[in-house]
Amino acid sequence: MRTIILLVLAAVISSNTAFAQPDIDYTVPLKSEYLQSQENIQVYLPKSYHQSDKKYPVLYILDGQWYFLNGVAIQETLRGDGLMPEMIVIGVDYKSRAYHDSLHFNHWAALSNYIEEELIEFVDQNYRTNNERIVFGWENPSYMVCEFLFQEKPTFSGFISSNGGYVNDEMLEAFNAYHGKQLYLFVANSRKDIYTVNSSNELAETLRTNTPDQLTWHYELFNEETHESLAYTSLYQGLRYYYHNYSSKVFSDAKEFFDEGGIEALEKYFQERSERFGTDPAIDASTKNSLIWLAWRTDDFRSFKYFMEEFDDVLSTRRYASAYWQNRLGQFYLKSVVSDKR
Repeated sequence: MRTIILLVLAAVISSNTAFAQPDIDYTVPLKSEYLQSQENIQVYLPKSYHQSDKKYPVLYILDGQWYFLNGVAIQETLRGDGLMPEMIVIGVDYKSRAYHDSLHFNHWAALSNYIEEELIEFVDQNYRTNNERIVFGWENPSYMVCEFLFQEKPTFSGFISSNGGYVNDEMLEAFNAYHGKQLYLFVANSRKDIYTVNSSNELAETLRTNTPDQLTWHYELFNEETHESLAYTSLYQGLRYYYHNYSSKVFSDAKEFFDEGGIEALEKYFQERSERFGTDPAIDASTKNSLIWLAWRTDDFRSFKYFMEEFDDVLSTRRYASAYWQNRLGQFYLKSVVSDKR
């Protein structure tokens, strides 16, 4: 009987542990009419997926056989810090270098159609997705990422092009007919990538002289990286760039807050954040707390007094509602009063 009880407990613990973990499937089959083959994708579902009915944005990783787990790890760590929302991650598995090269050199158009039409449709039909999609491509797929962007009806909203990329006049003309929501492009390369850096440079130069209205973009060189090592860095930085205004607003000191425009600029940040991501347009508690903490930590009583008056609800937030913090803030007031009298 004791053995049976232990086995049951172990099963329950194992079940609860598994339930709390993200859901990862490395072999989801998908038949492609365009490629005339049985393809494979990798799927990551966030921890809350089976505990809610909400819809999630999707990160598509081209060359999932190499970078799928990088995307999962980055998404988990950034989301854990509140820097981005929970996402579904899809790895497009090209199986091997030989198959990768065969697809890109011999079946480019079919591969592009497979991703934009068959894969996206499959993901949207089988998982709870919203209309926010980000695509990442390194080396050869980086050029395909640009083709996904520069067309009349882009199917993604965020584009990360690492170690390559291009645009021509025909592509720009097609994209100029697009009048939807703002799209985001992050291009990354390194001077040490002697194979592809010129392509990225030319793409950036073209966009500098002719940036479409509906595109927000950034090009960055990571010159400590090489052709082989840049993918992880560019994926991380690309996601940070796309979600640059998703998190709470962070300042290094009170001076930076006032230099950037003070309360008016801060309210604008949260309003734009709300319009883009559907979040609360009010300044959040984390930002209020950090500004008060900065002023307290640096003995900046003038800014401290300003923030306490501006954020008059702050003592009810989780951090400052405690007797511990209210005592510390009270001591700071007393210290400032004594200092002023001197």
